[in-house]
Amino acid sequence: MQISFNNKLKHQIYVTLTFALPLIGSNLAQSSKHVVDALMLGRYGVDELAAGVLGGTVFLITFIVGSGFAMAAIPLAAAARGSGLTWKVRRVVRMSFWLSTIYWLLLFVPLHFIEQFLLLLGQDPEIAQLSGDYMSVALWAVFPAIVVMVIKSFFMALGKPKIILWSTIGGALINVPANYAFIFGNFGAPELGVKGAAYATIAAHGFTLLVMIIYLLSERTCRSYSLLQRIWRPEWKIFIHVFRLGWPISVTLTSEIGLFAASSIMMGWIGTASLAAHGIVLETAALVFMIYLGFANAATTQIGFAVGSRDKDSLVLAANAAFFLTTAIVIVVVIIFISIPETLVQAFLNQSEDVSEVLAVGINLVYMAAAFQIADALQVVALGLLRGLSDTRIPMVIAAVSYAFIGLPISYFLGIVVGLEGIGVWFGLLAGLGAAAILLMHRFRRKLFELDFSTVRAN
Repeated sequence: MQISFNNKLKHQIYVTLTFALPLIGSNLAQSSKHVVDALMLGRYGVDELAAGVLGGTVFLITFIVGSGFAMAAIPLAAAARGSGLTWKVRRVVRMSFWLSTIYWLLLFVPLHFIEQFLLLLGQDPEIAQLSGDYMSVALWAVFPAIVVMVIKSFFMALGKPKIILWSTIGGALINVPANYAFIFGNFGAPELGVKGAAYATIAAHGFTLLVMIIYLLSERTCRSYSLLQRIWRPEWKIFIHVFRLGWPISVTLTSEIGLFAASSIMMGWIGTASLAAHGIVLETAALVFMIYLGFANAATTQIGFAVGSRDKDSLVLAANAAFFLTTAIVIVVVIIFISIPETLVQAFLNQSEDVSEVLAVGINLVYMAAAFQIADALQVVALGLLRGLSDTRIPMVIAAVSYAFIGLPISYFLGIVVGLEGIGVWFGLLAGLGAAAILLMHRFRRKLFELDFSTVRAN
């Protein structure tokens, strides 16, 4: 998209930044939980760190895929609010909660068999067992985590990002002492190693949910929506609408996170040191990704509201502001990554152990992470813009093709067949993200050109 600066765009950049900053802070606080897990497990032992990477990847996949129905509620609820349909906001969020709960119940039993699944994928038996131990506890954290996402969609539709920030920060702060206590056996707690990180995850997400519910029941504007009123009552038409918009989002998220999960499996085939280094750099890249995701979520909300109020000028301004802000952050991130790669990797390692192999692999992977920043940023922002337009099915196909049929084969061929190991695996990640970014950007430009508010109706 070509961006032309004027006073309206400058104002929109300020508005987007104001709305996005609490979301970015919330995303960073959320992501910091996984970073803290990796930091502390890395100091506990390399095997535990590697197991935490695999177990944490399974948890992250389960959580992110389950967030699809919550993400579907963002543009629908924002558009309903833009149209002045208070009752529809409540019903959209309620049916999003129903779908998220059903999802968790369906996956509850399969999550008990992660160890066996990892063994089938050729992972080291000891690492697979430790990962299974982690997930046997962490599966109880999935439900509060996805309910948090549902309530978060409601707060975003209402333009209340600050409560999202403070509640998530609270959960992140709880996570630190909980990890310190249960991983290492401090404060009189039992020493549980990798399982301790899972118990800390339950505490963190549970606390975040508690804070959000308290605010939901006490803040005047939120109370006026009566969100919990007759929560057991079905609204089948809206249920189907949220499902139709949400399942492609879940598949899209599955495609992307599946590529990164497959990369972790392949790194496990290469060796424990490679898997540990991969986990370190992946956590670092994921932390930065939360910034881009904050701009994407802000854009989804703003565009959804613009669709509801039939304001194409505001829609275009919101898109341009999101692209500008994201590109500016990418430049800063790339400079940091290529300037201090060794420092970034060393922060996760116990220097009393021989970690030279992990460090050597990790430094090269940081350079690869720097290379794919622009692609990673643009694809997630483009997805956010398209979701604001309630366009999820074609983006789902684009994601599946980019990640499953471009990124994954290239990772396997270069990393395993050719023998480039970690560099080859990460080159596949770069190829998949690059293809997705190009195709999704083209899709948004086309949708924007075709958009006619004389025929568009608020969802």
